[in-house]
Amino acid sequence: MINIATFNIHKGFTHFNARFALQGQREMLRNLNADVIFLQEVRDVHTKHAKHFNAGSTSGQLAYLADSMWTDHAYGKNAAYPSGHHGNAILSKFPIIKTYNQDISAHISEQRGMLHCEIQVPGWDQPLHAICLHLGLFAIWRRKQLIDVANFIEQQVPADAPLIIAGDFNDWRQRAGREFAKRLNMTETFEHHLGSNARSFPAILPILKVDRIYVRGFDVKQAKVHAGARFLRLSDHAILTASLAKIE
Repeated sequence: MINIATFNIHKGFTHFNARFALQGQREMLRNLNADVIFLQEVRDVHTKHAKHFNAGSTSGQLAYLADSMWTDHAYGKNAAYPSGHHGNAILSKFPIIKTYNQDISAHISEQRGMLHCEIQVPGWDQPLHAICLHLGLFAIWRRKQLIDVANFIEQQVPADAPLIIAGDFNDWRQRAGREFAKRLNMTETFEHHLGSNARSFPAILPILKVDRIYVRGFDVKQAKVHAGARFLRLSDHAILTASLAKIE
């Protein structure tokens, strides 16, 4: 059994950037008991905001969130600007043996990436392939990005290897994601387990179904949305979690 989570941390801020909330986000993540966490909008370097949570250190949000609980972590820089940069990240309690970040930007106005990690889970005969995504705001961009991701998977991930793809798909119309899953023979955890994609935005009262967890080679044992009033002080996205049993 492996427990996973996905969370768009909104660069450590609450909805509408009203409040810096990285400390609360870290505590929430630590309480999930997740083995692998997929994070979006992690600001790993920012000259202004780092002092709010990590005084005296050059480490960014990734190291702060991982702390001593997730001994391995990887970061893929997507967007760079004068004060720093942000991107996707994966935290793991198991060894990350390989990392690759690919630019999948579909338009000059948005910088997006695909972070791929191979994780050595004890007792498994093959590494877990974990991919963290944050897709574009427009449908035409998302379709192109998912084609790029699918091409990569078909070329680089063995068809019989355990695979998890999670993140912020921005696919509230639920069109591109279904085509993507069908092409790769993947299952969306909430659609499979509960009959519908998870409502995850805005976190205080979720309406839109934008975040996803797709799996291949797993039996979905549990899927849960973590949302509600407490997220007013945490982020604009809910946290999605799933418990997965590897199919032997």
